[in-house]
Amino acid sequence: MSVPDYMQCAEDHQTVLVVVQPVGIVPEDQFFKIYKRIASVRQLSIRDSQRLLFIRYRHHYLPENNEWGDFQTHRKVVGLIAITTCSSSRDWPQTADRFHSQKDVYTSTLYDSRLLVFGLQGEVAEQSRTDMVFYPSFEECSDVERRVEDFVESIFIVLESKRLDRATDKSGDKISLLCVPFEKKDFVGLDTDSRHYKKRCQGRMRKHVGDLCLQAGMLQDALVHYHMAVELLRAVNDFLWLGGALEGLCSASVIFHYPGGTAGKAAGSKPSVSQPADAGKRHRPGALTASGISADTSAEIGRAKNCLSPEDIIEKYKEAISYYGKYKNAGVIELEACVKAVRVLAIQKRAREASEFLQNAVYINLGQLSEEEKIQRYSILSELYELIGFHRKSAFFKRVAAMQCVAPTIPEPGWRACYKLLLETLPGYSLSLDPKDFTKGTHRGWAAVQMRLLHELVYASRRMGNPALSVRHLSFLLQTMLDFLSDQEKKEVTQSLENYTSKCPGGMEVITLPDGLTLPPVPFTKLPIVRSVKLLNLPISLQPHKVKGLLEGNLSNASPFIYSPILMQSRGEERCKKIDFQWVQGDVCEVQLMVYNPMPYELRVENMGLLTSGVEFESLPAALFLPAESGLYPVTLVGVPRTAGNITVNGYHTSVFGVSSDCLLEDLANVKSSGCLVEVIPSLPRLQLSTSLPRSTHSSQPMSKEELPSSVSVQLFNGESQQLTITLENIGSIDIETLELTSKINSSKEKVFGEFLSWDLEEAVCQLPLKPGQSITLSVRIRVKLDFSGQENLLQDLNDDGISVTGWPISSPLRQVLKPRPESKPLGSESGKAEYSHVKTLEAVLKFKYSGGPGKVEGYYRELSLGVHVNVEPSLFFTRVSTLPATSTRQCHLLLDIFNPTEHELTVSAKNNQDLVLHASECQRMAIQVDRFDFESLPQAEQQTLHFSSPKQLQEERQLAHGCQISSKLGICWSIPSLKRHGEASVEGVLNQLVLEHLQLAPLQWDVLLSGKPCDSDVVAECTVGDAVTLEVKLTNLSKNSVGPLALTVVPFQDYQNGVQNYDMDEAVTFIGSNIFYIDTVKAKDSCVCEGALLFLYTGDFYLNIRFQDDSSRRGLPLAWFTLPSVHIRALDTPLQAGA
Repeated sequence: MSVPDYMQCAEDHQTVLVVVQPVGIVPEDQFFKIYKRIASVRQLSIRDSQRLLFIRYRHHYLPENNEWGDFQTHRKVVGLIAITTCSSSRDWPQTADRFHSQKDVYTSTLYDSRLLVFGLQGEVAEQSRTDMVFYPSFEECSDVERRVEDFVESIFIVLESKRLDRATDKSGDKISLLCVPFEKKDFVGLDTDSRHYKKRCQGRMRKHVGDLCLQAGMLQDALVHYHMAVELLRAVNDFLWLGGALEGLCSASVIFHYPGGTAGKAAGSKPSVSQPADAGKRHRPGALTASGISADTSAEIGRAKNCLSPEDIIEKYKEAISYYGKYKNAGVIELEACVKAVRVLAIQKRAREASEFLQNAVYINLGQLSEEEKIQRYSILSELYELIGFHRKSAFFKRVAAMQCVAPTIPEPGWRACYKLLLETLPGYSLSLDPKDFTKGTHRGWAAVQMRLLHELVYASRRMGNPALSVRHLSFLLQTMLDFLSDQEKKEVTQSLENYTSKCPGGMEVITLPDGLTLPPVPFTKLPIVRSVKLLNLPISLQPHKVKGLLEGNLSNASPFIYSPILMQSRGEERCKKIDFQWVQGDVCEVQLMVYNPMPYELRVENMGLLTSGVEFESLPAALFLPAESGLYPVTLVGVPRTAGNITVNGYHTSVFGVSSDCLLEDLANVKSSGCLVEVIPSLPRLQLSTSLPRSTHSSQPMSKEELPSSVSVQLFNGESQQLTITLENIGSIDIETLELTSKINSSKEKVFGEFLSWDLEEAVCQLPLKPGQSITLSVRIRVKLDFSGQENLLQDLNDDGISVTGWPISSPLRQVLKPRPESKPLGSESGKAEYSHVKTLEAVLKFKYSGGPGKVEGYYRELSLGVHVNVEPSLFFTRVSTLPATSTRQCHLLLDIFNPTEHELTVSAKNNQDLVLHASECQRMAIQVDRFDFESLPQAEQQTLHFSSPKQLQEERQLAHGCQISSKLGICWSIPSLKRHGEASVEGVLNQLVLEHLQLAPLQWDVLLSGKPCDSDVVAECTVGDAVTLEVKLTNLSKNSVGPLALTVVPFQDYQNGVQNYDMDEAVTFIGSNIFYIDTVKAKDSCVCEGALLFLYTGDFYLNIRFQDDSSRRGLPLAWFTLPSVHIRALDTPLQAGA
């Protein structure tokens, strides 16, 4: 016997073997259909008895195995069921002969046989024969199962008869020696009369009777016979049959302890054991029970006494197998015994001992096995190792079986069978075909073995002619085993993958195998490795802004708590939280990935784009070339949302080595993300800006932390103006419907006077809406007017040069330094450069706010900013300022010391004044006669006092306002002829409080009129001697409070221009009325007039000194408020006298 039955189990010892075979030509599907119906009769309850007969069916059984029927009766073919087809009576004789020929193969052991004939009708079919059954067709055979039951009953009758014959002790009869096939030649010539020979015969017969009792359902009798056989055979050292008896004893004990069986599959019904009455029914006269005691004895007592314990079962199996191992020709028996013991140990959950049996089975030599038998052997070993929980060992033998399928000795290798077996080994090596299983925790299993197995899968699938499978397995190998591949292995695997994908590109489709197994897609999430995903905001010029009045409508589901320590979002929801900026429909949006190339060579990534959901999104793929082991490398993926709504960035897609991958962020480990959900608002227009001035290379620092998209730079002298022409072009696809312009000066230590930037937007607004492709032009005036005041170190330098300066030093909070003297502070030193850096910088931002289209309807707009960077060089400095009184009380002289800090000749001019020419670094004085100013009449804002936090700030602002009024009156301009540059100069930051007081009109204004004509110090009033001259003194109260009452005394005198003044004028001038004028209380903003008359008696130049009498009403007021003009009168002769 050379072919083992690996499906054998201990309970098979109680079955009778029936072979079901086709005779002649029978369709295979029809044969197995009938075979399944026959095999459904697996056990039969015997009539008039409580015993069960178990049947084991085989459709193929080697005749040489049948020769071992005497050694173990369950190996003996006792029944034959033949299935044939016969369409006519002419073919019947030939069919009958074939059936008889088939019977002859097993004739030595057969108890009974049956022939099932399908398709034959007529006289032959109507014959009544017990060994043949006729059916008109395969469909019309409803009683097949009943016929099989009748057939099994007939087998039982014969079995019971043989059991009784062998169990009956016939004294004096000579017992024949039962032999196995290879023993027959060994017993030739032996002494058959020896005691040793007789014991051998008795022991073997006892063992044989035990087999028959076990088949006949008499478990108790079988146990007794087996025990007796063991004692007899042990005494004569008949090891082969002793092993058989021990195995029979183990099988009977297993059947008792494990009625559910050890084969791992449920039987049709639970096998039952024989009852005590079994042994007492229908015994032949004089027949003994198997135990040699009466049938009335309790079977349970005997069974408990003779049955092995679960531990003893294994020990006896070990002993039996050791005896089998003594015989080279009993290898099949030994192997099957190991398999049966393993199944028992699996139920007992004794895996380690089971593995010892299996290890022994591996080394059992069965001679020359065919390749198919080797595959079967290794497959069964794998299943048994799986049964006891040795998964990796099971996988090992399964893989050996797979390799055996494609052994070089096989003319037609079974690559499909090899592939199928390799797939079955995956769980044993902790390997699955789902890449998601390799993203959780640490790597499980031996990577080297797993890589070898994956390589074998790739090769097997290629030999199967399925390149898509090869690509999928090779992709899986590269994705999951990347960390364990050497640099050389990485290169070899990727080269192989590129060769495969050149014929069959890899994708994300699920591959379904013929047996129903599905291979999930393998995205290359490690080629490249992504460490972070960040959605980028639009460029500053394209970012949408919400109209402030509409912001509140977006606040929904807000928490009522200011702060909560409880995180309301789980970590998995972080990617789903909405980002606080918006994308715009139709605009290119960006997502930045930080990627890493783990390969030792340059990685080419093609067709890399975004995977999104929520809105229609057009991804714009990119191609990357990542350097070898690049480290973190920024990659920006772009796309255009085509509809509005909420968009979620789910991942990205790539094409690497010909394999297309869809990589989802939720499947990526250790990826940082600040959120992947962003709102897409409706379309907005796009505005492009160009200017007449050159773009600035200066890094501007606007109010926000973000950089300006563009800026212009210009160099101007202080006080100079420049025209900036801005062209606005609609480069989008939406009409621009609204346009606003604002400006803001960046925080600077420089004080700017006047409007830095000014424009007129009305003409541009009139051209709206601006269609796509159209443009409009706007002019912006840049006017720089900084502080023109100098500083103490500059004054010191001027004094050192011998320049005489007088007046009050300028008190300015601003620090302005000019060029140093070469001998005092060298320019080469760093400190000198810092101290005397005289170029100042002004920066401002022009913001164009525009909107249109669907975005405007939703309340969104865009801002386009233009930075203006101005380098301001000094044009002139006012180093000293002072005042001198003029001849008129309403005027004064303003003295300005002007310094030229430029390297060019400078011309300074003022209203009604001659031009002043200054050479480089020259200082000269300019005197300007100005009318005094009524600062109280300046309009003041109602909230002026609320805007400033302290009285000091309010005072400074008023001082600057006064300076602005004075500058507008002075009209000081400068020009540099050589450069053709000109501008204005302002004294706003120059004038201190004392100078302003001298330039201010007194709150009480006094007007003196002679004969109705106003008089002032520089005006000579003429009159005629002897004529009365009217004198009017008018008081105008410009203060905020009432003034008065006041008393004025008019005193005439003559000035001899030599320091002598004559006040004795009684004979020369007489008053008509009193020379004292009384002024009653004058209310604020009101006036009062006092009138009198004078009479001059002689010719000459006279002066009137109008004095205030000492009155308590004016003591609290400044003296400057009571300055009256000096009146100069020239008395002339009458025209008659002149004519005479």
